Amino acid sequence: MFRVGIGMDVPQERAAAQVEAVRRFNRFYTRQIGLLRDGMVDTQFSLGEARVIYEIGRAKEASTATTLATALGLDHGYLSRLLQGMSKVGLITRKPSPHDRRQTLLTLSARGRTAFTKLDRGSHALVAGMLSRVPAPHQHQLVDAMQTIEAALRTDAAHSPAVLLRPHRCGDMGYVLESHARLYAEERGWGASFEILIAEIVHAFLRDHDAARERCWIAEMDGAPVGCVFVVKGDEQTAKLRLLLVEPRARGIGLARRLVEECIRFAREAGYRRLTLWTQSILIEARALYQSRGFQIVNQAPHCSFGYDLIGETWAYDLAAG
Repeated sequence: MFRVGIGMDVPQERAAAQVEAVRRFNRFYTRQIGLLRDGMVDTQFSLGEARVIYEIGRAKEASTATTLATALGLDHGYLSRLLQGMSKVGLITRKPSPHDRRQTLLTLSARGRTAFTKLDRGSHALVAGMLSRVPAPHQHQLVDAMQTIEAALRTDAAHSPAVLLRPHRCGDMGYVLESHARLYAEERGWGASFEILIAEIVHAFLRDHDAARERCWIAEMDGAPVGCVFVVKGDEQTAKLRLLLVEPRARGIGLARRLVEECIRFAREAGYRRLTLWTQSILIEARALYQSRGFQIVNQAPHCSFGYDLIGETWAYDLAAG
């Protein structure tokens, strides 16, 4: 079985359809950006040569074959043949590393720098032209979808984008409701009854908001919301962590942990002695996060909600001891 989302099994037929959709998109996009043409952006360079020129050209310091192979995901033998050919025609220069004589430093020659400028400008013009054919209101959606794909497939945390956490402001509750309803419908199949629950929580927060002891954080990436979490008052001694959510494109960069840490810090500073939350046993990754941060299960109870038989769990964190 293929697995998509958090702990959700995907039937083989659906998995096959998803694979075919990705392959279809790959074929479409390679045509759009001209990867199947003989030369990249009206130059004589192959895709491999263009990638090497661009990577060396944009580097802040001289590259080595090892760093290039890692950055580009290229086979060392293939890359070696590319570099030999590019060196012969005067695109790159080589010199021994002063720190390690076994390493060769690679930089662009004057001819290589000219090629880099042409490739860079040509690529910019190509993408700008492609975007210009998209209606302005949809351009943001297109770029956002590309960033979602990049974040979902990226594995190197060093390139994680910056995320801003800010207090809620007018209009944010619409995002909280929409994002919960959308993502839990897509990833869990939870329907209208779950959306009603979220709407009730949001309504109660706005109606009874105690600014000194309650807080909502909205996480933003590139100016767009990608997550949220709430601390609300249970009683004088107990705060509740509610509505923790991270969009798919912002997962894998530690954002959920950061939101939970903010809740713990705020609850402690607000004078609470305990922070509790309610979750479901099937939310495996969320449960692992809570457990790793020191929350403990204090109650479990089966229930039928959102169209499914579930096991609800109450977790608690001792703010005085933590």
